[in-house]
Amino acid sequence: MIPDAWRRGEVAVVGLGKSGVAATTLLARERVRVYASDGAEQPYGGGAALAALRALPGVTVEVGRHDLERIRAAAAVVTSPGIPPGAPPLAAARAAGVPIVSELDLGFRVLRGTGVRCIAVTGTNGKTTTTALVAHLLRTAGLRAEAAGNIGRPLADVALEPQRWQWLAVEVSSFQLHDSPQFAPDVGVLTNLAPDHLDRYPSVDAYYADKRLLFRNAAAGSVWVLNGDDPPALALAAGAAGRALRFSLRASADAWYDAARRELRLGAERLLGRDELRLLGDHNVANALAAALAVRETGVPLGRITEGLRSFRALPHRLEPVREVGGIRWINDSKATNIASTVVAVAAMDRPFVLLLGGRHKGEPYTQLGPLLKPQCRLVIAYGEAGPLIAQDLQEQVPLERGTTFADVVGRARRAARSGDAVLLSPACSSYDMFKNYEERGAVFRKLVEEM
Repeated sequence: MIPDAWRRGEVAVVGLGKSGVAATTLLARERVRVYASDGAEQPYGGGAALAALRALPGVTVEVGRHDLERIRAAAAVVTSPGIPPGAPPLAAARAAGVPIVSELDLGFRVLRGTGVRCIAVTGTNGKTTTTALVAHLLRTAGLRAEAAGNIGRPLADVALEPQRWQWLAVEVSSFQLHDSPQFAPDVGVLTNLAPDHLDRYPSVDAYYADKRLLFRNAAAGSVWVLNGDDPPALALAAGAAGRALRFSLRASADAWYDAARRELRLGAERLLGRDELRLLGDHNVANALAAALAVRETGVPLGRITEGLRSFRALPHRLEPVREVGGIRWINDSKATNIASTVVAVAAMDRPFVLLLGGRHKGEPYTQLGPLLKPQCRLVIAYGEAGPLIAQDLQEQVPLERGTTFADVVGRARRAARSGDAVLLSPACSSYDMFKNYEERGAVFRKLVEEM
């Protein structure tokens, strides 16, 4: 529900990408006056979206600047996940004691009144694939389910629809959890934990502290699906009210992988054989186990879960096989924006490979990749802003070249790879030095490969 104080005053929305546009539209529908602003002259939401917002009653839109005095006087501020906590509009709101909430929290407040139930997925890696798996398994079972949140569709956008959903699969980032005081999922999934976003957080502990906020509204009826192979993830959930379930690749658990039989299992029951799950890498076995465990808690029978796992396919930009050219398999893992993700991708390689590594540096050294690359990596091609750092960290450990343009990087990979090899785009960096986002980076990679 929208607080009465918001209706009596004006709510400021900071950032006018997809999340900000959806939040502004939802608040206007709820008859709340809105001041929506973005520091960019041409926000990512686009001109048509801004024109539509300006046509809404009670909405003021400003681009190119933020009116800090107006923000200080707001009843609340709704922020998008891309806005750093120290950004001037949020700092101004905080200093004035104005409540700051995420777009996700706003959407959840409105949707909670419709009776929909929620499975939330967070963690350092695997969030998007696990969220998509959860939604796919629910739909395969005949339930009205939607995937939203950090997976790409704002929760506020879902709240604008007349459709009545039974379940939502919600991917939640640490940035969103930071400002979501009302968010309370029925089932929460923590895929794993590793250092990330050290370009935005002062320490790993600060990053983990935001992840811990998944459990802030834990209740006796809450269910938590946890990675039994990840001690930091288990420690993060320690003491949370509710029931904890574990998935594991190493030992028998509530959901686990029987390596001897090459089977995924729910307790004593067989789910499906490893070869029936058409996803690369052990990490995707873990994602499938986590999703299966979460969906079983909704009452979906095991047979339907098995059916859904068999029919699921890799998401774009996540260890996505693009095609084979001349016996070379080209794999798009553009979503790997941190070193932990690239470690997972490298572990999934079953043949020699060329690795494309680079983009905007996120704070971690690349040296830890060296020992993992030595057995099978034919060549590392380092590019982008992080290229010099990657070369500095890895050139004594593995063969390495420096690329220039992205087309040059792909061309070098094609010349270096041999029949039977793979070329793996798994950058371990953000994309913002050369692209709008990791999706654009992956799409350009796919286009270059398809043109071969």
